[in-house]
Amino acid sequence: MLIDLADAEYGTSEGKAAVLARLLAAGLPVPPGFVVPVAAYEEAAGGLDFSDPAAVRDLPGPSAALTGEIAGALVRAAGGGPVAVRSSGTGEDTATASAAGQHDTFLGVSGAREVADAVRGCWASLWSERAVAYRRRQPDAVPPGIAVLVQRLVAADAAGVMFAGAGGGAEVRLEGSWGLGESVVGGRVTPDSWTVSGPTVTRRALGTKCTRVDRGGTGVVTREVEPADRERFCLTDEEVFRLAELGRRTAGLLGGEQDIEWAIAGSRIWLLQARPVTGALPGGVVGAADSTGERGFRTGTPGSAGVATGPARVVRGPGDFGRVRAGDVLVCRTTDPAWTPLFGIVAAVVTETGGLLSHAAIVARELGLPAVLAVADATETLTDGAMVEVDGGTGRVEVVGRG
Repeated sequence: MLIDLADAEYGTSEGKAAVLARLLAAGLPVPPGFVVPVAAYEEAAGGLDFSDPAAVRDLPGPSAALTGEIAGALVRAAGGGPVAVRSSGTGEDTATASAAGQHDTFLGVSGAREVADAVRGCWASLWSERAVAYRRRQPDAVPPGIAVLVQRLVAADAAGVMFAGAGGGAEVRLEGSWGLGESVVGGRVTPDSWTVSGPTVTRRALGTKCTRVDRGGTGVVTREVEPADRERFCLTDEEVFRLAELGRRTAGLLGGEQDIEWAIAGSRIWLLQARPVTGALPGGVVGAADSTGERGFRTGTPGSAGVATGPARVVRGPGDFGRVRAGDVLVCRTTDPAWTPLFGIVAAVVTETGGLLSHAAIVARELGLPAVLAVADATETLTDGAMVEVDGGTGRVEVVGRG
């Protein structure tokens, strides 16, 4: 039943895997892997009524026979080493909806039984609160189904995301940090960033890279970045140009601007994912923070264009979700995919860390929700309840009244 990644197609393996198969066929560098097809999910989920949220508890994992197939495929794809287990869902990574981060990903998984458990976890995440809420906001959502992509996990020295158009002169926006790309796509760090126009780097900005995620033990580990590495870029200009060229080739092959995840191990670049850009990037630039005066303002990375005003709601974790009301401005250190149901309630989002290519920024752009990222100390300097105006196109957050 398993499908080699090189043979993945829409309908059996869905978008994420099918696109990677196209990149492989074109000779682009994609880690080897295999797909647990949509049919395996449909067989496991048959007869369950997911209109009852409790039904997901009864969802079985892969059968013993399928787990046996997984054991053999792991040896062929990864030599028995750790893998990444990710969703490839119907309606995911399309031109109108990315579903970025809405389904679970499992990194550093080893062993057939553990991979089978992760496959079930991906299946179950199709019915998580965040995934269901995301689909409700999509006017043309297709019936949910899910394949699961299993790939060798690259032991990345640096990783991140780029937005690339086709052609030698197309602009490429790059963001990266040390270790696995989870730090960048999950908004855990404010990444290094570059803009490449034609053959020239027209802009580079050093991020705030305090932590990194790496392969370790039976999964992944988060640790502090060495002080010297915080003060230097995670990529050389030569690596930036190589990535930009791969990004343009990918966009040309797939026929439009692409959101591409990448990793570098040693001197080798790997492409981990490519999907259509679903929302235009804002054109503003990062400014210097200034919180002085009664009508003081702060600036950060423009994440999603638009202007909104509302009371600041400082949220430090899921325990504060119940305090959020319609029209609030969500102010937080960072967000992960579990926070995205709040995006359907609030008027705007302000975070202390993250880049413009993170999951949070991508979803905000899809929803037309103004967002400003990397506003230093936002949770301390923006008073809960104060009226703030957020301009996601320029990156400006201004206090306009006291709560």
